[in-house]
Amino acid sequence: MLVWERPEPPDRPVPAPLSRERIVRAAIRLADAGGLDAVSLRKVASALDVGPMRLYSYITGKQELLDLMVDAVHAEIRPVGDGWRQVLRSLAEATRHAVHEHEWLADLLGGRPQLGPHALATGETVMAALDGVDVDAVMPVVAAVNAYVIGAVRREIAERRAERATGMDEKRWQASLGPYLTRTLATGRFPALATVVRDATHLDADQTFRTGLDFLLDGIEARITR
Repeated sequence: MLVWERPEPPDRPVPAPLSRERIVRAAIRLADAGGLDAVSLRKVASALDVGPMRLYSYITGKQELLDLMVDAVHAEIRPVGDGWRQVLRSLAEATRHAVHEHEWLADLLGGRPQLGPHALATGETVMAALDGVDVDAVMPVVAAVNAYVIGAVRREIAERRAERATGMDEKRWQASLGPYLTRTLATGRFPALATVVRDATHLDADQTFRTGLDFLLDGIEARITR
Protein backbone atom coordinates (compact mmCIF):
# COMPACT_ATOMS: atom_id res chain seq x y z
CA MET A 1 0.00 0.00 0.00
CA LEU A 2 1.35 3.43 -0.96
CA VAL A 3 2.16 5.92 1.77
CA TRP A 4 -0.73 8.15 0.65
CA GLU A 5 -3.21 5.37 1.54
CA ARG A 6 -1.44 3.76 4.49
CA PRO A 7 -2.85 4.87 7.86
CA GLU A 8 -0.50 6.25 10.46
CA PRO A 9 0.07 4.22 13.62
CA PRO A 10 -2.10 5.20 16.59
CA ASP A 11 -0.86 7.85 18.99
CA ARG A 12 1.22 6.58 21.88
CA PRO A 13 1.80 8.26 25.25
CA VAL A 14 5.50 8.97 24.72
CA PRO A 15 7.56 12.07 25.54
CA ALA A 16 7.99 13.05 21.87
CA PRO A 17 4.73 12.80 19.85
CA LEU A 18 5.22 11.90 16.22
CA SER A 19 3.34 12.05 12.93
CA ARG A 20 4.17 11.96 9.24
CA GLU A 21 3.60 15.69 9.06
CA ARG A 22 6.15 16.37 11.82
CA ILE A 23 8.65 14.03 10.16
CA VAL A 24 8.22 15.72 6.80
CA ARG A 25 8.45 19.24 8.22
CA ALA A 26 11.65 18.34 10.05
CA ALA A 27 13.11 16.87 6.86
CA ILE A 28 12.19 19.99 4.88
CA ARG A 29 13.89 22.22 7.47
CA LEU A 30 17.05 20.12 7.18
CA ALA A 31 16.93 20.20 3.36
CA ASP A 32 16.30 23.96 3.27
CA ALA A 33 19.34 24.51 5.47
CA GLY A 34 21.77 21.98 3.98
CA GLY A 35 20.35 20.42 0.83
CA LEU A 36 19.33 16.81 0.30
CA ASP A 37 22.65 15.56 1.66
CA ALA A 38 21.51 16.88 5.04
CA VAL A 39 18.46 14.61 5.02
CA SER A 40 18.59 11.08 6.40
CA LEU A 41 16.25 9.19 8.67
CA ARG A 42 18.88 9.33 11.40
CA LYS A 43 19.23 13.13 11.11
CA VAL A 44 15.47 13.63 11.00
CA ALA A 45 15.03 11.44 14.08
CA SER A 46 17.72 13.43 15.88
CA ALA A 47 16.00 16.71 14.98
CA LEU A 48 12.77 15.32 16.44
CA ASP A 49 14.54 13.88 19.49
CA VAL A 50 13.30 10.36 18.81
CA GLY A 51 14.99 7.07 17.98
CA PRO A 52 15.45 6.39 14.24
CA MET A 53 13.47 3.15 14.42
CA ARG A 54 10.33 5.07 15.42
CA LEU A 55 10.28 6.68 12.00
CA TYR A 56 9.82 3.31 10.32
CA SER A 57 6.35 3.09 11.84
CA TYR A 58 5.43 6.04 9.60
CA ILE A 59 7.59 5.64 6.49
CA THR A 60 9.41 2.73 4.91
CA GLY A 61 12.59 4.60 3.97
CA LYS A 62 14.20 7.70 2.53
CA GLN A 63 12.48 7.48 -0.86
CA GLU A 64 9.08 7.68 0.78
CA LEU A 65 10.31 10.60 2.83
CA LEU A 66 11.44 12.44 -0.31
CA ASP A 67 8.07 11.77 -1.96
CA LEU A 68 6.32 13.21 1.08
CA MET A 69 8.60 16.26 1.09
CA VAL A 70 7.90 17.02 -2.57
CA ASP A 71 4.17 16.65 -2.04
CA ALA A 72 4.27 18.92 1.00
CA VAL A 73 5.87 21.65 -1.12
CA HIS A 74 3.16 21.11 -3.75
CA ALA A 75 0.80 22.55 -1.16
CA GLU A 76 2.57 25.87 -1.86
CA ILE A 77 1.94 25.57 -5.61
CA ARG A 78 -1.62 26.76 -6.09
CA PRO A 79 -2.20 27.96 -9.67
CA VAL A 80 -4.98 30.50 -10.08
CA GLY A 81 -6.35 32.56 -12.92
CA ASP A 82 -9.13 33.10 -15.41
CA GLY A 83 -8.63 30.71 -18.30
CA TRP A 84 -6.00 28.15 -19.17
CA ARG A 85 -3.28 30.65 -20.10
CA GLN A 86 -3.39 32.47 -16.77
CA VAL A 87 -3.51 29.18 -14.87
CA LEU A 88 -0.51 27.77 -16.74
CA ARG A 89 1.40 31.01 -16.15
CA SER A 90 0.47 30.86 -12.47
CA LEU A 91 1.59 27.22 -12.32
CA ALA A 92 4.96 28.15 -13.82
CA GLU A 93 5.49 31.13 -11.53
CA ALA A 94 4.39 29.27 -8.40
CA THR A 95 6.63 26.31 -9.18
CA ARG A 96 9.58 28.62 -9.76
CA HIS A 97 8.90 30.41 -6.48
CA ALA A 98 8.71 27.10 -4.61
CA VAL A 99 12.07 26.02 -6.02
CA HIS A 100 13.64 29.33 -4.99
CA GLU A 101 12.26 28.80 -1.49
CA HIS A 102 13.34 25.13 -1.39
CA GLU A 103 16.45 24.83 -3.55
CA TRP A 104 16.60 21.04 -3.13
CA LEU A 105 13.30 20.73 -4.99
CA ALA A 106 15.14 21.42 -8.26
CA ASP A 107 16.88 18.05 -7.87
CA LEU A 108 13.59 16.15 -7.44
CA LEU A 109 11.36 17.68 -10.11
CA GLY A 110 10.75 15.76 -13.30
CA GLY A 111 10.73 12.02 -13.79
CA ARG A 112 7.65 10.07 -12.86
CA PRO A 113 4.52 12.03 -11.98
CA GLN A 114 3.95 13.04 -8.36
CA LEU A 115 0.82 11.32 -7.08
CA GLY A 116 0.48 12.73 -3.58
CA PRO A 117 -2.72 14.54 -2.60
CA HIS A 118 -1.30 18.06 -2.94
CA ALA A 119 0.26 17.31 -6.33
CA LEU A 120 -3.00 15.78 -7.53
CA ALA A 121 -4.91 18.87 -6.34
CA THR A 122 -2.56 21.08 -8.37
CA GLY A 123 -3.05 18.81 -11.37
CA GLU A 124 -6.82 18.96 -10.99
CA THR A 125 -6.77 22.76 -11.04
CA VAL A 126 -4.68 22.80 -14.20
CA MET A 127 -6.74 20.13 -15.97
CA ALA A 128 -9.96 21.93 -15.10
CA ALA A 129 -8.56 25.15 -16.62
CA LEU A 130 -7.83 23.24 -19.84
CA ASP A 131 -11.42 22.00 -20.11
CA GLY A 132 -12.50 22.52 -23.69
CA VAL A 133 -9.03 21.94 -25.12
CA ASP A 134 -8.72 18.76 -27.21
CA VAL A 135 -8.26 16.04 -24.62
CA ASP A 136 -5.32 14.59 -26.56
CA ALA A 137 -3.52 17.94 -26.32
CA VAL A 138 -3.94 18.46 -22.57
CA MET A 139 -1.07 16.31 -21.29
CA PRO A 140 1.44 17.47 -23.95
CA VAL A 141 0.58 21.09 -23.12
CA VAL A 142 1.12 20.59 -19.40
CA ALA A 143 4.26 18.54 -20.05
CA ALA A 144 5.68 21.33 -22.23
CA VAL A 145 5.11 23.95 -19.52
CA ASN A 146 6.56 21.70 -16.83
CA ALA A 147 9.61 20.91 -18.98
CA TYR A 148 10.22 24.62 -19.56
CA VAL A 149 9.91 25.44 -15.87
CA ILE A 150 12.13 22.57 -14.74
CA GLY A 151 14.83 23.48 -17.24
CA ALA A 152 14.69 27.16 -16.34
CA VAL A 153 14.76 26.74 -12.58
CA ARG A 154 17.52 24.14 -12.70
CA ARG A 155 19.64 26.63 -14.64
CA GLU A 156 18.87 29.32 -12.07
CA ILE A 157 19.73 27.03 -9.15
CA ALA A 158 22.92 25.94 -10.92
CA GLU A 159 23.88 29.63 -11.17
CA ARG A 160 23.13 30.13 -7.48
CA ARG A 161 25.29 27.14 -6.56
CA ALA A 162 28.10 28.30 -8.84
CA GLU A 163 28.01 31.70 -7.14
CA ARG A 164 28.41 30.06 -3.75
CA ALA A 165 31.19 27.78 -4.98
CA THR A 166 33.22 30.51 -6.72
CA GLY A 167 32.37 33.53 -4.60
CA MET A 168 31.46 35.43 -7.78
CA ASP A 169 27.99 36.49 -8.82
CA GLU A 170 26.98 36.32 -12.48
CA LYS A 171 28.05 39.90 -13.26
CA ARG A 172 31.49 39.45 -11.72
CA TRP A 173 31.91 36.13 -13.53
CA GLN A 174 30.94 37.75 -16.84
CA ALA A 175 33.37 40.62 -16.17
CA SER A 176 36.17 38.16 -15.51
CA LEU A 177 35.59 36.54 -18.91
CA GLY A 178 34.93 39.78 -20.76
CA PRO A 179 38.42 40.29 -22.21
CA TYR A 180 38.56 36.70 -23.48
CA LEU A 181 35.12 36.96 -25.09
CA THR A 182 35.97 40.31 -26.68
CA ARG A 183 39.14 38.90 -28.22
CA THR A 184 37.38 35.78 -29.45
CA LEU A 185 34.45 37.62 -31.07
CA ALA A 186 36.84 40.09 -32.67
CA THR A 187 38.30 37.27 -34.77
CA GLY A 188 35.13 37.30 -36.91
CA ARG A 189 34.66 33.54 -36.54
CA PHE A 190 31.32 33.94 -34.75
CA PRO A 191 29.48 36.85 -36.44
CA ALA A 192 25.93 35.85 -35.47
CA LEU A 193 26.92 35.35 -31.85
CA ALA A 194 28.82 38.65 -31.85
CA THR A 195 25.75 40.50 -33.11
CA VAL A 196 23.55 39.10 -30.36
CA VAL A 197 26.10 39.76 -27.63
CA ARG A 198 26.62 43.32 -28.86
CA ASP A 199 23.10 44.39 -29.83
CA ALA A 200 20.55 42.33 -27.91
CA THR A 201 18.94 43.54 -24.70
CA HIS A 202 20.36 41.61 -21.77
CA LEU A 203 17.52 40.45 -19.51
CA ASP A 204 17.69 39.59 -15.83
CA ALA A 205 16.56 36.18 -14.54
CA ASP A 206 12.93 37.23 -13.99
CA GLN A 207 12.64 38.81 -17.44
CA THR A 208 14.32 35.84 -19.09
CA PHE A 209 11.94 33.39 -17.41
CA ARG A 210 8.80 35.35 -18.27
CA THR A 211 9.82 36.11 -21.83
CA GLY A 212 10.56 32.44 -22.54
CA LEU A 213 7.26 31.48 -20.92
CA ASP A 214 5.44 33.96 -23.16
CA PHE A 215 7.03 32.40 -26.25
CA LEU A 216 5.88 28.96 -25.10
CA LEU A 217 2.34 30.04 -24.22
CA ASP A 218 2.01 31.93 -27.51
CA GLY A 219 2.95 28.75 -29.37
CA ILE A 220 0.50 26.66 -27.35
CA GLU A 221 -2.28 29.17 -27.98
CA ALA A 222 -1.59 29.23 -31.71
CA ARG A 223 -1.64 25.43 -31.85
CA ILE A 224 -4.78 24.76 -29.83
CA THR A 225 -6.85 27.59 -31.39
CA ARG A 226 -6.34 26.49 -34.98
